[in-house]
Amino acid sequence: MNTKIRCLLLDDELPGLTLLKMLCEQMPELEVVKAFNSPQILLQEQALLDYDLLITDIEMPGMNGLQVADAVKGKAVIFTTAYKNFAVDAFDRDAVDYVVKPVKAERLHQAVLKVAGRITKPVKETPKQIQLNTDKGKALINVDKMFSIVTSKIDSRDKIIILNDTTKIIAKNASFEKLLEMLPAKDFCRINKTTIIALKHVQFYAHDIITADILLQDGHHYTFPLSEIYRTDFIKKVRV
Repeated sequence: MNTKIRCLLLDDELPGLTLLKMLCEQMPELEVVKAFNSPQILLQEQALLDYDLLITDIEMPGMNGLQVADAVKGKAVIFTTAYKNFAVDAFDRDAVDYVVKPVKAERLHQAVLKVAGRITKPVKETPKQIQLNTDKGKALINVDKMFSIVTSKIDSRDKIIILNDTTKIIAKNASFEKLLEMLPAKDFCRINKTTIIALKHVQFYAHDIITADILLQDGHHYTFPLSEIYRTDFIKKVRV
């Protein structure tokens, strides 16, 4: 999940817009989605953009920032302007803050921190257990105890869940796609056509093979092939 505040910028004067963009890009809390120098174009495009915050000038020809804020519903707004007399109108629109030009980095950062305090990003709860149909009936399986999931050699529709102690559970008629939906994405990764692995058990990996920290009965480590089609996703996850 992206934890940064995604913002749009609007100022009809290019020097002011350039400065605003530079200041915003220096703030770790912000991700600048797009900068506009036309309120009309912003309103045409904003519905197609994923953003949390609009930072906009007020005094602009044709349509001012107050009108733009009226048209943008459900988004946090910070106004920037050289004219202090707009303050009352700005706060009537429940603006998060009102920054007087010339915009200073410290003052803008104060406004952004107010937005961060106001915006609550939904956090998806990491499941502690998943429920699956097994060969012995329905089972609740603790996610933390799962080592890997492999396709059954007897029936490819079934999946064998190998636990940390190497005991096995047969999940009946379970697709990898459905299993990955149930598991926390940051903790599990598909590594080839027939295997999902819990990333915490990856001990070593090379271009085409993964060695786990779990031992087989003969004392050797579990190893799995790393397929090219899944390699990029795997490397991204283990490097986080």
